Amino acid sequence: MSGAAPFSLRLSDEERAILLARAKGRPLGEYIRHQLFGDQASPRKLHQSKSGVDAQVIARLLASLGKSRLASNMNQIAKAAHMGALPVTPDLTQELFNACRDIAQMRRVLISSLGIKS
Repeated sequence: MSGAAPFSLRLSDEERAILLARAKGRPLGEYIRHQLFGDQASPRKLHQSKSGVDAQVIARLLASLGKSRLASNMNQIAKAAHMGALPVTPDLTQELFNACRDIAQMRRVLISSLGIKS
């Protein structure tokens, strides 16, 4: 039954410690289900991101991207180009468009990996 509601059980600190010791590192819920149902206990799905990458790592990468001053640097390049201090060649224009596209793609992938709606 995949949509079954969780069952709550209050334990004293001592009871929980005993169960944790008996579980020997296994998740407590898994240990209790195995004790109750033995080999008939149904396995649970793992809750991982689609790519299997740790959400905290992705969040740190997204934060680094936000702190990287890429937007500010791109803005300074645009100002220099508008003032004529930066020779705007077709190659430079293409490189800037590619950089913007790559930055936007990195952001989309990181946000999607975290399950955040942009």
